[in-house]
Amino acid sequence: MKQWIYPLMIVFAASSYGILSTIIKLAIHDGFTASEAVTSQYFTGFVLAALIYILVNRSIPKFGGGMTLLLAGLFTATTGTVYGQAVTYMPASIAVVMLFQFTWIGMFLDCIVSRRLPKRIEVISLILLFGGTIFAAGVIGADISGIPWQGWAWGMASAVSFSLFVLINQKQVKGMDTATRLLFTSFFASVAIFFFQSPEIVWNGTLFGSGLWIYGLILGFFGIVIPIYLFSIAVPKVGTATASILSAIELPVAVTVSVLLLSEPLSVSQVIGIIIILIGMTLPTYLQRRKNNKIVGEQNDSH
Repeated sequence: MKQWIYPLMIVFAASSYGILSTIIKLAIHDGFTASEAVTSQYFTGFVLAALIYILVNRSIPKFGGGMTLLLAGLFTATTGTVYGQAVTYMPASIAVVMLFQFTWIGMFLDCIVSRRLPKRIEVISLILLFGGTIFAAGVIGADISGIPWQGWAWGMASAVSFSLFVLINQKQVKGMDTATRLLFTSFFASVAIFFFQSPEIVWNGTLFGSGLWIYGLILGFFGIVIPIYLFSIAVPKVGTATASILSAIELPVAVTVSVLLLSEPLSVSQVIGIIIILIGMTLPTYLQRRKNNKIVGEQNDSH
């Protein structure tokens, strides 16, 4: 069972990202802008991270691993920002497909860092994930002729940014516990987001005086605390390539939550796409487990 813990952490972390788009839409329905909702996410996420650190460590944090944590926070912030820009130029369904290019980009980066070629099962998994994404996002039949180049550029930038976030989390910071890493990563992310979004909500009364803090708590917990905490633990154990593949669970979760909370329609093709994605993301882990069990069995027989 232990070998499944780290992949499950990746799946749970990526699933938490899938909740965010629906919560932001609910905030917009309540009269807030997307920028205000995103800013509340990063501010409250840092506050929650600080509270967790105080409860766990009860000491003054000691900073370390400067560039690693700085980049982790930066890529956390830029992913949401550039993806938001992509949505302004293209339909959300197309933007999702562009974001999900992180699956092959993450594997490509892992191959470069590890100096290896992609495994056959990884390539098969990526093909399934890409095909499933096309169906699940409802792209079939969509008109893409009027999308400007800026939309494609921002969409690809979001995929690269998320891939780099996963890659950075593969690097462990010596002597630093997860709560401290969460604290500093969320701090750098909140500082970066203040340059891109709406920092004035913190001091003009919007965050605490109009109910935005409720959305901020949900977004901060599922968009900052859970993914950063779990990714920092699990990615070093499973690697960037596997983490990128498992993170594909984000789209099925996003579609499912939007159906449950926003009553958005769910087509047969989307259901088919979700099933294909689930097969594509679980296949490498399942086959690796079978391989490990076979090796253990052969070793036991030899004894």
